[in-house]
Amino acid sequence: MQLRGLDVLVVGGGVAGLASAAALSQRGASVRLLEQADAFREVGAGLQISPNGARVLDALGQGAALAQAAQRSRAVVLRAGGSGAQVLRMAQPQDGAGFHLIHRADLIGVLQGALGDVDIRFGAAVASVDVTGARPSVALGCGEVLCADLVVGADGVHSVLRPAVQGTPPKAPFFTGQVAWRALISGTPDDAAEAQVFMGPGRHLVSYPLRGGALRNIVAVEERSDWAAEGWHHPDRPEHLAHAFAGFGGPVPGWLAQVDQVFLWGLFRHPVAALWHRGGAAILGDAAHPTLPFMAQGANLALEDAFALVRALDGATGLAAGLDAWQAARAARAARVIAAANRNARNFHLRPPLAALAHLGLRLSGQVMPGAALRRFGWIYDHDVTAM
Repeated sequence: MQLRGLDVLVVGGGVAGLASAAALSQRGASVRLLEQADAFREVGAGLQISPNGARVLDALGQGAALAQAAQRSRAVVLRAGGSGAQVLRMAQPQDGAGFHLIHRADLIGVLQGALGDVDIRFGAAVASVDVTGARPSVALGCGEVLCADLVVGADGVHSVLRPAVQGTPPKAPFFTGQVAWRALISGTPDDAAEAQVFMGPGRHLVSYPLRGGALRNIVAVEERSDWAAEGWHHPDRPEHLAHAFAGFGGPVPGWLAQVDQVFLWGLFRHPVAALWHRGGAAILGDAAHPTLPFMAQGANLALEDAFALVRALDGATGLAAGLDAWQAARAARAARVIAAANRNARNFHLRPPLAALAHLGLRLSGQVMPGAALRRFGWIYDHDVTAM
C-alpha cells in the first residue's frame, strides 16, 4: 500500500512509539506522536540493545548515534552470587551489529534523531479509543478528539488501546512471585564493558556500566510472596535491597553500599495479545506482549515490531491486509522470546544442590565449547527484520 500521505497517530513516546513514528515517517506517512508527559525526560535506567535491535536503529539511520551514545558490550559473565566467582564468560562479537549498553534516556535521544518531520505533541494523555467508526479516533483527557487512518498504540503495559483492539477487557496479569529493584550508582571509566550476572538461591543481580563508566546500572531480582506494585517507578529503601542480597560477595556489597535511591517493582506475567489490530488501530511493544526482563529483549522486540510494521504495510494491498501480515509475522516470535525469558528466571535462581551441579556444567561447557551458550540464543540475536 502507499504509505506516503497516510495519516498516523502514534500514542506513546517511549522506545516503541518513537521507533514506530520514525519508521512510518521515513516511508512518507504523516505522523503525529502523542506523549502524555510534558517533555522527554531523563527517566529509567540501563538497557541492553542486542544485534536484532541494533540493526533496526541502523536501518533508521541511527547506527552512528547508537555507537556514540552506548558502550559496545564485550561479554556477559555469569557468577556465583555467594563468592562472586566466575561460572561462565560469554564473549560477544565485536563486529557486525553488536551488543550495546545504554541508558534509556540516551536511547530515547538516539531515536529522536530519526523523527524528521514527526509532529510531537506533549501533554496529550489519551483517555479512550474508538475503533468502530470509518477511521479510528482517540479522545484526549482535555476532551479533544483526534482521528487518523492508523492509530498505533505504543503506550506500554497499561495500554489504553489494548482493550479497544481486543474488544474485551484484558485478562488480569498474575504476580510471578518475583520483585525487582533498579538503581544507578557512580562508576569508573575503567569498568569493563560487560554485563555481570550474580546468581543465587531465589535471587540474582545484574550490573553493567553506562555512559563510558560514569554510571553503573543495577537490577536485582528476588523471589518472594509479598506482592509489589507493577511499574518501575515506585521508590523503596536502599536497606531493603542490601538486606535481600546480604549473602552476595565479590563487588556486590560495595555496589549496594553506594545505593542512595532505589526503585522496586513487581514482576507480572501478561498474556500475549490475541489480536494486535482492529479497525485501523494497532498495538505493539509492551502494549501487545509485555515480557519479563530476563532476556533483556523488551526494547529490542519493540524496535523489531516498529520496523516490521512498516515493512508489512509497505508491501500490502491495503491497511487491513498489511496489519494481518504484520501480526502473523510477529506474534509467534514474541511469544517464543517471552518463553525464553521466563525460563531464564528459573535458571538464575537455582538452589543447592542443583545450583552447584548446574554451575559445574556451565564451567565445563565453557571450556569444551566456547561460545555455545551465546549461540544457543542465535535465533534471537541473528533475527533481522530489516532484511525481510
